[in-house]
Amino acid sequence: MLLSQILARSTSILGHVYEAAVGGDINPTRDFFYVGGHYENFTYMIGQIYVERLTPPKVTEPYPIVFIAGSGQTGTNFLKTPDSRPGWSSHFLSAGYVVYLTDQPSRGRSPWYPGIGSVAAFDTHKVETLFTAPEDYGLWPQAHLHTQWPGTGHPGDPVFDSFYATQVQLQANELISEETNARAYSALLDRIGPAYLITRSQAGAYGWRIGDARPHLVKDIVALEPSGPPFENAFPFKGRQRTWGITALEISYEPSAGPNATALHTVTVAAKDEEHTSCILQAEPAKRLKNLSRVNVLVVTAEASFHQPYDYCTVLYLRQAGVKVEFLDLGEVGVRGNGHMMFMELNGEEIAGRVGVWLKKQRV
Repeated sequence: MLLSQILARSTSILGHVYEAAVGGDINPTRDFFYVGGHYENFTYMIGQIYVERLTPPKVTEPYPIVFIAGSGQTGTNFLKTPDSRPGWSSHFLSAGYVVYLTDQPSRGRSPWYPGIGSVAAFDTHKVETLFTAPEDYGLWPQAHLHTQWPGTGHPGDPVFDSFYATQVQLQANELISEETNARAYSALLDRIGPAYLITRSQAGAYGWRIGDARPHLVKDIVALEPSGPPFENAFPFKGRQRTWGITALEISYEPSAGPNATALHTVTVAAKDEEHTSCILQAEPAKRLKNLSRVNVLVVTAEASFHQPYDYCTVLYLRQAGVKVEFLDLGEVGVRGNGHMMFMELNGEEIAGRVGVWLKKQRV
């Protein structure tokens, strides 16, 4: 076989594999680029992100969607599920959206410059206890309700192994991570124009910072279980703190929150019931999130996730600070059994549909 024939055949095979990943009947146009970053001593570029643009044959929605993955994950996790069903990118491509899949700075296909910050990764035990099989460990009150993971959720199960193979290193320094993400994704919006953000977990804080920096370009934010609760973490990431309420680094308040948020006064509100945590909110009169309050927000929380005890605190905090936020508590609307990886679980398509309905409603 001639080399040209081999290359043509390989390209055809790769094309079919890619179409299967995003949904073969969609056949989007695929492109990629890098954006953001800056030179360090004119020797190395750091902070840039890999961006993959998927365009459906017929674009019917006025604004694209930018996906920002959570800890240890990349844009690939929105292409398909670990058991090979079409992922959320397929759902929104089918609905006529241009989709941007991204890798955070120093993550996946976005280069890592050695010596800046430190590296971390999730081991299999953390993944199964928090994400894929929490019902077998019962580390929070709602964990036993988890039913939607497509497999046993333990190492050795093909679906778990497929999922765990996608997990990559992440920047362990939260301050570096938040700052580099806010810069890179602001640069992305400067390049592509107005867009919806869908943030997940760790990326929740980055979405708030991007909305603060580019409120005229962030049309809406869908926060899938955003990093929280306000000010200080609850289980399982205790010890981390968000000095500025919903972010570790500065975000704009009116009146000013002062240097290092020293004028941001707080009060603890009792838990709404025994299965939820207490909330740290602002003392009244509350300061307003000056720029973020210009952006509509949807917070989505799963019934069985470790976020279930405290995501309502994030919603209360945002509302108190003047943000137009809706709370989609999946269990409360009859979407049962989901954990933190809701977007790749068995009923993930239904959840994507509810997100799509909300996005359309914002344009009415």
